[in-house]
Amino acid sequence: MLYNMVDLLSVAYKNKFAVGSYNVANSEFVEAIIRAAEEKNAPAIIQIHPNEINLIGDNFIAYVRQAVSRTHIPMAIHVDHGATLGDCVRGIHDGYTSVMIDASADSWDNNVALTKQVVDVAHSVGVSVEAELGTIGSNELSTEGTGVNKILYTDPEDAKKFVALTGVDTLAVAIGTRHGHYSHVEKPELRIDLLEKIHEAVDIPLVLHGGSDNKDEEIKKTYLHGVAKINLSTDMKTAFFKQLRKNLDNNPDAYEPDQLMPSARKAAQDVVEHKMDLFNSTDKADLY
Repeated sequence: MLYNMVDLLSVAYKNKFAVGSYNVANSEFVEAIIRAAEEKNAPAIIQIHPNEINLIGDNFIAYVRQAVSRTHIPMAIHVDHGATLGDCVRGIHDGYTSVMIDASADSWDNNVALTKQVVDVAHSVGVSVEAELGTIGSNELSTEGTGVNKILYTDPEDAKKFVALTGVDTLAVAIGTRHGHYSHVEKPELRIDLLEKIHEAVDIPLVLHGGSDNKDEEIKKTYLHGVAKINLSTDMKTAFFKQLRKNLDNNPDAYEPDQLMPSARKAAQDVVEHKMDLFNSTDKADLY
């Protein structure tokens, strides 16, 4: 079932669990997420970055919408890290039910102005909006171009003002996570104390970016303090491509997708199922 993000996350926010939001760049990942969601009876979000939609094309969203409409699990389709109004309008035209505008690396005034502009456009057609305040770290060079070397933590009072000024539906906050693997840097201690203060100041669902490769015990604390959406890409994609490389190495003459893809898709699905348990979203589809 296709949901607006506001309706999807309001249930998670109220019941203290997080909906996983998983980046896809082909149909194999879409299938892995939907199968995992059905197996775990867990709501889920399929999100696509502008770079990913440039790779697979706008028509791909029609396929995703149809796939989501055929499952009984509540799901949303989300633009991840839209950088411009154009990215968000493109997503709206394509049929996403939610968009993110990320001007977090820009000035306060520009972030507020652009976010408010996107909110006005998206809300006029029933599409929800996520924005970001503070900056998420980055561990590796990524084609997404998101994340910075130095994390700028979200200030609770700034968050309160930002939400009031923009009317945004969900807010991505910076509490110490990074995009990608922590292969060459120490895993951070997430600022749960800061998250508590942000949650006290802001009465909308919060979003945690960089959900891969963090400590499970810390992730479990986040949805107790307002986080209702956790983004995940690296862990899932790593499992998929690690298994695909193994298949290619073991079967160098293979050329049919049905020889190579099913086990790679299952590896990704297994990661998603684990994350659904971790995010406490397993069996929560019954709440919708």
